[in-house]
Amino acid sequence: MKKGNLSEATEFILSGLTDRPELQVPLFGVFLLIYGITLVGNGRMILLITIDPQLHTPMYFFLGNLSFCDLCYSSIISPKKLMNFLAERKSISYTACAVQMYLSIAFAYVGCLLLAVMAYDRYVAICNPLLYTVTMSRQHCKQLVGGVYAVGLVDSMIHTCFTFRLSFCSSNIINHFFCDIPPLLAISCSDTRINEIVLFAFTFCITVSSFVTVLLSYVYIISTILQIRSEEGRRKAFSTCSFHLTAVALLYGTVIFVYLRPTSSYSKDTDKVTSVFYMLVIPMLNPLIYSLRNTEVKDALRRAMSKLLTNS
Repeated sequence: MKKGNLSEATEFILSGLTDRPELQVPLFGVFLLIYGITLVGNGRMILLITIDPQLHTPMYFFLGNLSFCDLCYSSIISPKKLMNFLAERKSISYTACAVQMYLSIAFAYVGCLLLAVMAYDRYVAICNPLLYTVTMSRQHCKQLVGGVYAVGLVDSMIHTCFTFRLSFCSSNIINHFFCDIPPLLAISCSDTRINEIVLFAFTFCITVSSFVTVLLSYVYIISTILQIRSEEGRRKAFSTCSFHLTAVALLYGTVIFVYLRPTSSYSKDTDKVTSVFYMLVIPMLNPLIYSLRNTEVKDALRRAMSKLLTNS
């Protein structure tokens, strides 16, 4: 169904990453590997944080939620994309498309806001260490995470409702490998100006407010670290923040590039590659970023392996 009014359509067609048949199987292998590493890496991080008492701190509570978010985010997209690499007809039902969009946007916002919360946690830990246990109490941490999920779910519902009130009368072919807002707006024959304003406004508010929170937190953090007289103390303080800054730069850079632009500048090839990076590659890299240079996580892994070998 390529023509006609799709307001009552039963499905869309996903064009995928490429239409070249010879690349489908190799790409299936590559993305299956990426998805497997994502599941193992984030699953391992969640398990370690759950079972190791020494990781029951606010920082790792937030990191565990970020790993859960990354795992869910990747799982919303990867299974369908992997199936479509081997399918002749890359279809997705109208309802499944709406659900996929809703969940992917929700977890994207949650991940973005969690990074801001983690920056605030580092700010309190380094700049106000005497108040840390009071300020970042378990109850307060739960409230922060609950607020993050509430914002993500509500904002995603608004985006999804605004998008699927449109008519798609020119085509039902989504020029992407998943249901995202820009490619759906591109095939709509309705007036999408309100949608573009809503998309820009919500993305701008959440992304920029989160980024400003991160930026201000690290301005104070760096200022405090530079006042530490001990070189070893400065090195240790910087090392606890470096992995978080890496994750922030990767996520915020790609989200801003994809969503804070007018639909007229939408480029199918560029945006597909960028989407692969922030939806699939970043969730794979995050557990590596947070564990490779983190001695506490590596020590927790050694303890878990030692306990497992002892019990066996």
